[in-house]
This record gives sequence, C-alpha cells and structure tokens, in this order.
Amino acid sequence: MYKYYWEDFPQGKVVEYGSVSVSKEDIIRFASEFDPQPFHLDETAAKSTLFGGLCASGWHVCAMTMRMMCDAYLNESASLGSPGLENIRWLKPVRPGDTLRVRQVVLESRVMESKPKVGLVKSRWELLNQNNEEVMQMEGYGMFRRRAL
Repeated sequence: MYKYYWEDFPQGKVVEYGSVSVSKEDIIRFASEFDPQPFHLDETAAKSTLFGGLCASGWHVCAMTMRMMCDAYLNESASLGSPGLENIRWLKPVRPGDTLRVRQVVLESRVMESKPKVGLVKSRWELLNQNNEEVMQMEGYGMFRRRAL
C-alpha cells in the first residue's frame, strides 16, 4: 500500500533529495504572516542588522524543509507522525536566490517496545544551499508502520 515503511530507514542510511529556490517575494510573504521581523520583511532595514540583508525566517526554512520531506518520501510512506524534534539550528542565513536541498542521515532505527508494530527512526536533516553550505540542521524522530511482522 505504501512505498516506504520503517524497514526502509536503516541506521546509517544517507539520502539527498529536494530542490527549492527561495525568492524575495516568498521570504516577505511568509514573514508578513508568521514572523514579521524587519530582517525578513524589508531589504533596507535588513542591511543594518546582524544579517546584513534580507533573509528567510528560520520557521520558513523549516517549512520548506518539511515540504521537501513530504515530496520525497513522507507522503508515500506509512508515516504515523512524529513525537518531536530534539533540536533545530539555523547555521547561515537563507537569502533570496538560494536553492536548497536536504540530506537525511538516519541516526537510529528501532522498534518501539510499547508498540511493536511501529518503528521509530531518529534522523538528522541537513539543509544545504547551492554552494553546499549547511544552512540548517535539525534532529528528530519519525514513527512508521512496519512492513512485516
């Protein structure tokens, strides 16, 4: 029924996927609604900040990453959601014109003791720009149905 199950995420698996180009209009649109700080909304105001120019909200970066994850595998998987993230780190500003992709590293993969039909996958997602620079990193868990019991 699904393309991906818990068994498809063994510890040590590394895969890259996705591609999204970030526009000035996208940055401002997201920030206007969800994170209206000057360095996300106004190029002139952003120049005088620590960032030195317009940059995407970290939450926008997370949302773009989530979209790439859904397109690459989550929407075709036996996903049961996530119990949460352990950390998110925004390492470099995401600028208009950047093109982003995701590298997923499976750190741990195990069956849940309390729910043996469910596998738990701990991953690190590294978001890279067109210069192969890491702009964000997050770690967290996904829960997936097992293919066979």
